[in-house]
Amino acid sequence: MLILLAFIIVFHITSAALLFISTIDNAWWVGDNFSTDVWRVCTTNSSTCMAITDQFREYQSIQAVQAAMSLSTIFCCVAFLVFILQLFRLKQGERFVLTSIIQLLSCLCVMIAASIYTDRHEELHKSHEYRMEISKGQYGYSFVLAWIAFAFTLISGVMYLVLRKRK
Repeated sequence: MLILLAFIIVFHITSAALLFISTIDNAWWVGDNFSTDVWRVCTTNSSTCMAITDQFREYQSIQAVQAAMSLSTIFCCVAFLVFILQLFRLKQGERFVLTSIIQLLSCLCVMIAASIYTDRHEELHKSHEYRMEISKGQYGYSFVLAWIAFAFTLISGVMYLVLRKRK
């Protein structure tokens, strides 16, 4: 049982780390001389960054992705804290339902964010406010990590749902 508990904790911490990296790191859309995420656009040649503001086309879509990724990360961290609290407070035989619900909310938020970005990426990168041509790029590793975090949070949410507290 202790090994299973350690595995679940490591899996949850890995999910949180993936969410933090994909939310913060600047590699959702990359090209030869630029990289962009949901917060800013950076050129790799001169190392200058420009924040994405309301002057950009499809700014509402970017804000939705920002909010969903932030909420997903927050939900994942809260789920871990609730799990630790439930670990000591639940009676033997009860399930970690509250932890599972919060983790599945995290899963839903990251899925929403990655789906919006996938659907709107062409319109997001055609704005005239960019100082360079960024429409000819490709998805970066932060975008891929967001989808991997979706799978990890889904799996851990289901694991919490079926997990019972044992001795």
